[in-house]
Amino acid sequence: MWTPATRGRMAKIEKKTKRYPTDLTDEEWAIIEPFLPVAAKRGRHVETDLREVLNALGYMARTGGGWRMLPNDFPPWQTVYWWFRRFVRRFMFRTIHDVALMLDRERSGREASPTGGVIDSQCVKAPEAKTRGYDAGKKIVGRKRHIAVDTDGRLLMVLLTPADVSDSAGAQMILDAIRKRWPWLRHLFADGAYDRTKLMDKAAFLDFTIEVVKRSDSAQGFELLHRRWVVERTFAWATRWRRLVRDYEERIDVSEAMIHIALGGILLRRIAHE
Repeated sequence: MWTPATRGRMAKIEKKTKRYPTDLTDEEWAIIEPFLPVAAKRGRHVETDLREVLNALGYMARTGGGWRMLPNDFPPWQTVYWWFRRFVRRFMFRTIHDVALMLDRERSGREASPTGGVIDSQCVKAPEAKTRGYDAGKKIVGRKRHIAVDTDGRLLMVLLTPADVSDSAGAQMILDAIRKRWPWLRHLFADGAYDRTKLMDKAAFLDFTIEVVKRSDSAQGFELLHRRWVVERTFAWATRWRRLVRDYEERIDVSEAMIHIALGGILLRRIAHE
């Protein structure tokens, strides 16, 4: 929530950045730097400032600009894109995000690995995607983001599919990935769209418990539902980054990396300045 206190805190953080509010501060850079490739002992040394590359990627994710629209303050867009593709292949953005997530959980007095979470999905238009689908309920042609978050809204897992993939089918794929990445997670909250026999059977087989939180039949207008509202807040955090309002990426791995850049940036700023 935006309050005078949070506005003041953000203003103090922005004073530590070089040019743009998305630039990494020294505290954030100290957390990220150990994850970056080290200089080779032989061969040509890296001449590109990788901090500037990450600043450029954060700028793009927040403003929604294209590669060729990068300001001249940053390295050439071809250089930024080359490093971005290399980082994606190494799953660097996902690794930084997950480490920041565990640090943020420990900072708030919780165990690093979660035991409970919330699952949901969001359809977004994807005009450049190689494969798209039509979601008849939302009347959207594009991709669907299936996500799982912890009970505070931190992103645990994201799966991108065509928009015509059902919520329950996407959740079955999410469960397989969660078991490998967050082995202690056992309990998940979901809405009525996930109350399907195949999903419940698979959840039981993988030792998950899915609790369906349904809206009251007598409720009128907006109703704040226990646990379920947390994942909606995560979607709101993501769509504050303009590149995530729609899915502008042709490749799924690039789209997933942009999500981790955005939500990882929020976690980094939180643990570095609070």
